[in-house]
Amino acid sequence: MEEKNQNNPNQPRGLVVVYTGNGKGKTTAGMGMLIRAWGRGMRVGAIQFIKDTQNEYGESLAAKRMGIDIRQVGNGCTWQGRDLRDMRVCGLEGWNYAQEQIRMARYDILLLDEFSFLFHFKWLDIDETIAWLRQHKPPQMTLVMTGRYAPQALIDYADLVTEMREIKHPFKTEGLLSQPGVDF
Repeated sequence: MEEKNQNNPNQPRGLVVVYTGNGKGKTTAGMGMLIRAWGRGMRVGAIQFIKDTQNEYGESLAAKRMGIDIRQVGNGCTWQGRDLRDMRVCGLEGWNYAQEQIRMARYDILLLDEFSFLFHFKWLDIDETIAWLRQHKPPQMTLVMTGRYAPQALIDYADLVTEMREIKHPFKTEGLLSQPGVDF
């Protein structure tokens, strides 16, 4: 039996939550958890990997207005033709920052948005990352990770995993571009 299952099931504890898949809604689900926890007076924060530090996204604007700590550590989405070497540097700097926040136990819930891309591009080793989390994640901290292509080892490690599956998208059916408030 894994150590995390030996706890009293009626005793609250920090979870590892993963939102993955090709459908929309992963970031929104993670931000929804932060807002719910913030409403309960919990300490919450988010680190957004990939998303460009030069752009304001609806969720980051809302988080800042609410006083939720949110940090963007990326330089844009990979499909926008960015240099993956620069993205790697940003991603690894973001992971270093995330490790610092986890070690300090600064938050009750910490969102690592688009974090799975670091594994997809082989910038981080999944086994080493899980080993680090097992050693350093405070037992009461909930860690929420989002992004496409979550590796099986992360899915196995997590307590809760939801896969978002695209069924229909207006970009594919109508050529409709991203819209404020819906997509960013």
